[in-house]
Amino acid sequence: MSEQSRRPRKPAKPYRRPQKDPVRILAFEALRAVDERDAYANLVLPPLLRKAREQGDFDARDAALATELVYGTLRRQGTYDAVIAACVDRPLREVDPPVLDVLSLGAHQLLGTRIPTHAAVSASVELARVVLGDGRAKFVNAVLRKVAQDDLDGWIAKVAPPYDEDPEDHLAVVHSHPRWVVSALWDSLGGGRAGIERLLAADNERPEVTLVARPGRATTEELLHEDAAVPGRWSPYAVRLAEGGEPGAVEAVREGRAGVQDEGSQLVALALANAPLDGPDEKWLDGCAGPGGKAALLAALAAERGAALLASEKQPHRAGLVARALHGNPGPYQVIAADGTRPPWRPGSFDRVLVDVPCTGLGALRRRPEARWRRRPEDLDNFAPLQRGLLRTALDSVRVGGVVGYATCSPHLAETRAVVADVLKQRPDTELIDARPLLPGVPDLGEGPDIQLWPHIHGTDAMYLSLIRRTA
Repeated sequence: MSEQSRRPRKPAKPYRRPQKDPVRILAFEALRAVDERDAYANLVLPPLLRKAREQGDFDARDAALATELVYGTLRRQGTYDAVIAACVDRPLREVDPPVLDVLSLGAHQLLGTRIPTHAAVSASVELARVVLGDGRAKFVNAVLRKVAQDDLDGWIAKVAPPYDEDPEDHLAVVHSHPRWVVSALWDSLGGGRAGIERLLAADNERPEVTLVARPGRATTEELLHEDAAVPGRWSPYAVRLAEGGEPGAVEAVREGRAGVQDEGSQLVALALANAPLDGPDEKWLDGCAGPGGKAALLAALAAERGAALLASEKQPHRAGLVARALHGNPGPYQVIAADGTRPPWRPGSFDRVLVDVPCTGLGALRRRPEARWRRRPEDLDNFAPLQRGLLRTALDSVRVGGVVGYATCSPHLAETRAVVADVLKQRPDTELIDARPLLPGVPDLGEGPDIQLWPHIHGTDAMYLSLIRRTA
């Protein structure tokens, strides 16, 4: 017997079953739904969290971590892609999407949270074993160990182009926005580097939960009795919940007397409601009412004045959401499913008209971070005819002396001022109203007469509003 054969053999490592981690598995499932089904995280995540809580797998801390992993990974996807690309030996398009999701989750834990390095790597590798198998888990382990060799600032210094060579490409990597979105937002915002950096950074922050106390049904004083609730900044009906505040725990929200509504959305409705009219003020129209937030506020404001609201929404299922939002309103209202470009009502029927038109949603990237990766410049061309058609119909629908509000949740100039200018060129029977005085106390609303809100200035979504009076 040889000397080699007499040496004691090392005992074989016992087989270790992958350890299931419900928090990271849920986060992975949410990311897969966003990628595979073009779902939105804010629609996918709540039912997943609810199911996990019902099964006893989750507590509040688990839910908070899962939420941070999903939203943080989506917001920083562009930056993490650049880092991961520097750590793999193939183009990212050749990495299977489920593997890339696990790598992105791991990168966020390493570069965007305070989770210790060893815990972030080991948890991600265990997740890979459970959802991908041992072979891919080894690949995940190798890549994340490379990612862990530097912090976020260090990686950005390596993978972001120098600002002086290409400012937009630099900002796109640093702040995780597509280059064309950076360019569009910069054009809309104007100014130098500081402003666009603040705006892009604000897009990557978790937005506050803002409630609206619907007039005649709830009061801000009632909502302020909730834990960690503070007044809104600008809207007299707004109340903000501190981080972790759960709207579903608020009685007035459960009863429909209050709702979740960004303060910028509230301000758009208020500006239209406060615009001066020539003549009666009895019939209001929300021509693109889904999912119902602005319609609910407008209906309540109209009821206080003895006016009635017609809320119209093209998609029947969204019209159902509008009806739910308006249920219980004390004043007269009606909800219908109708195409706002071919309306069933007669021209000149309304005193006030709002059209919050479908758009790219570039003003709400804080709430729907995945939208920045889905939108393409050609989407602007697809929306353009609809936006112009809806504004034309709105101008036809308002009586002489009445007011139309054209609103978008996008600051892109092609969806805001360009639409208004193009339509009004063919409408000598209209005039623009300076909307800024209608929101007293709200600073930096732009050059006028229209209004542009910004996340980094006003703490709202980047809502746009132009008010137009029918003169003949």
